[in-house]
Amino acid sequence: MKFFLDTADIDEIKTLNDGGMVDGVTTNPSIIAKSGRDFKEVIKEISKIVTGPVSAEVTATDYATMIKEAEILRKLGDNIAIKLPLTFDGLKACKVLSSERTMTNVTLCFSPMQAVLAAKAGASFISPFVGRLDDISSDGMDLIAKIVQIYGNYDFTTEVLVASVRSPDHVLSSALIGADVVTIPTKILRQFYDHPLTKNGLDAFVADINKAGIKVL
Repeated sequence: MKFFLDTADIDEIKTLNDGGMVDGVTTNPSIIAKSGRDFKEVIKEISKIVTGPVSAEVTATDYATMIKEAEILRKLGDNIAIKLPLTFDGLKACKVLSSERTMTNVTLCFSPMQAVLAAKAGASFISPFVGRLDDISSDGMDLIAKIVQIYGNYDFTTEVLVASVRSPDHVLSSALIGADVVTIPTKILRQFYDHPLTKNGLDAFVADINKAGIKVL
């Protein structure tokens, strides 16, 4: 499973990328706006830090403007994936961009058949939003399971990118189901290695080493 960071925090991306934990980054205009920096400059900087896909989202809602924006965004780095909404215009733009070998990430997916349409349009990634479904008392992980099964039935090459992740359990369930990618807030990713029992064990180990006076250097 690949881990994408769901952030535009440059320092966090650099730190976690140096630890070998980052396979890509997903961004959106709302996330970048919080940094107070220029949207395109942030995308360009992120694309130089990570080698994997960096999703850059169009702001337009009509096909013609989506294509114009995509022309600008994909020049920001060789690893840019154009993020498009799951609308008719978004799917139309996805088909054109995919035919030009541009990576695409179709977002705001909430049903299995939406995911099928994105795959037929040639999307590189489909982003189902599990947290938002959970918020309305629907089962977000059930959606992931259905999409994974359908894609497997027909050998679609579109990768399932689990989005709107709210907890470590979302990530664990995604891995058990067989999703290709999970885009994760940095605070959740850090929880995976920052386990209290690991800390307790290390503290005991250090205490024993100090007591015995053992030194390597």
